[in-house]
Amino acid sequence: MSSRTHDQHAGDDHPDGAIHMPGKDFFGRPKPPPTNRDPGTDLLPGEVLPGEVDEVGRPSRNLFAGLTPTRKPRTQQPPDEPGAPPTRPLWASGETGARPTGVHKEPPHPAPGRRYVASADGMDPADDELLRETQRLLSTSLTYAGGPDEVAERFRQALLQAHPALVAVLPGGEADQDELLARAITWLVHHLDQPPVLVDGCARLGAALDASGVRPDEFRMVGAALVEAIRAGMPPGTWRQDFDVAWRSTWQHVYEWIRHGEIAHATEAGIWDAVVVEHDLRRHDLAVVKFRPLLPMPYEPGQYARIEVPELPGIWRPYSLAGAPRRNDILELHVRAKTQSGVSGTLVYRLREGDLVRFGRAEGTMTLPPPPGRDLLMIAGDTGVAPLKALLIELVDTGDPRSAVLFWGVRNLDELYDVDDLTDIARSGRRITVVPVVSEGNPGPYASGLVMDAVAAYGEWSRHEVYLAGPPIMLAATKAALSQLGVDPSRIHHDAPE
Repeated sequence: MSSRTHDQHAGDDHPDGAIHMPGKDFFGRPKPPPTNRDPGTDLLPGEVLPGEVDEVGRPSRNLFAGLTPTRKPRTQQPPDEPGAPPTRPLWASGETGARPTGVHKEPPHPAPGRRYVASADGMDPADDELLRETQRLLSTSLTYAGGPDEVAERFRQALLQAHPALVAVLPGGEADQDELLARAITWLVHHLDQPPVLVDGCARLGAALDASGVRPDEFRMVGAALVEAIRAGMPPGTWRQDFDVAWRSTWQHVYEWIRHGEIAHATEAGIWDAVVVEHDLRRHDLAVVKFRPLLPMPYEPGQYARIEVPELPGIWRPYSLAGAPRRNDILELHVRAKTQSGVSGTLVYRLREGDLVRFGRAEGTMTLPPPPGRDLLMIAGDTGVAPLKALLIELVDTGDPRSAVLFWGVRNLDELYDVDDLTDIARSGRRITVVPVVSEGNPGPYASGLVMDAVAAYGEWSRHEVYLAGPPIMLAATKAALSQLGVDPSRIHHDAPE
């Protein structure tokens, strides 16, 4: 298991030593009912777009803030009224403008004589007809605009122009951000007819945005940006006022639910649901598991987070994060199983791709100081290499000029489960060196003996920042040895054992 758990939790398999966090039972929130919706389309079952023959969402000359359609030209319908596109987005300044021209259709109204009773979430959950009609309008307009992927690309570009700080909190590069936004748009449309699920999801998004440091005024105009990103991809004359009303009214509700979640986050523990996307059993008792949070989870390389698995609700165990937030939104854990049961045993032996777990917010201060600064010495024992791997990737991704030497102490060659990844990182970095040290048996091409003997023989470290990760006994022995080598204790960084 990781540096946060190796030989640190004698109670891993018993609730007595558990760390409990407040909240509901594991995934104790309303679940969406079964649906016959085809996952390959954004239309509802049996829905046919007016006049559609093969595909919809043809390119549009209606440019928004310099955004261009990404599809090849096709024969287009002439617009109802000629007109030039706006030179700058009205939504970015909060101004109001004229409604778009095109076919006008009245938005849905309640049946005559029907009494509406407002619910806590601001919608009338009893009005299934209105919800389905709004959902149909969103789905139809989204398909005409090219689908979630194309809309998400224009959406990100629009946000980047108006609120670059908001885009900056999304993990990964442009492709990862587009994928994240496309999933969010699809989720919104598919769950519009399930108000409890929608409210809960938006509240969780608000908590995630608050944890990422996003201010309310930075996402107030997001809905208008989304509307324009959809309209910009539609053929001339296809955009209708009922599309506009459906999207803007939906966003008004979504914004309020997000704000409620942001306010609640100040007094509640942050929790992120995450799905297993890769489970790699590197040895009989050790796995590298990768997760994708359903909402952006902020963290810095070198930090750790607590995890809860479905088998053991209410029991949280800390694991270091070996992911690379600048590259993607994947959380990577290195887990050694102490027994067949417990959190570690579940993560190694029974977790499968597609399973859901929950993460608490990122913790720990073992992060890199900003450059320029001292060169870096890193010493890992066993799966303690996980957080140090994250620090090395951060050096590579930021082009950091500081040198870094990582010593990885293991008992035998079989325990070098991640040496190939570390070697690739070292090759791609400016001044990164990885030194595996094998204490027992044939060391192969690597150094043999105790890791601190190799550290002492390698060079002089009194002017370095030092990062340690591993079992508690290893941490204590390594700190004592570094003191004898003249390293100032204030320059030694590691998380407190639990």
